[in-house]
Amino acid sequence: MTRGLIFRAGVVFGAVTAAIALTSASALADSTGFDSIHAKVRVGGRVCFDGHSHGGAGAGASRKVAEMQAISSWYGYTAGEYGSDWANINKAIGKSMRCGQSSGGWNCDVEATPCR
Repeated sequence: MTRGLIFRAGVVFGAVTAAIALTSASALADSTGFDSIHAKVRVGGRVCFDGHSHGGAGAGASRKVAEMQAISSWYGYTAGEYGSDWANINKAIGKSMRCGQSSGGWNCDVEATPCR
């Protein structure tokens, strides 16, 4: 599988997250309290984990579908661990997306540090 690093803020973490944003916007924000186990740092107007990121993986017939699946995976893990307050990929810092194509379709991995 060929892999390449991408980070197109307007595409990957903007338009591709529209469906996820609609889902998370309809849910009430919450926090599990487990965020207290991590050190925090202020970045602009956000509070972010200091040195702790999360990953997500996705696969699909197209790159866009694989990217959406990876972001959805990141959201699901982060929201489950810390609550939806921390699970907004658009607020996260240090975002990266790695995608590759094979005969079976596309695979993507996202990594980002949660912020609220």
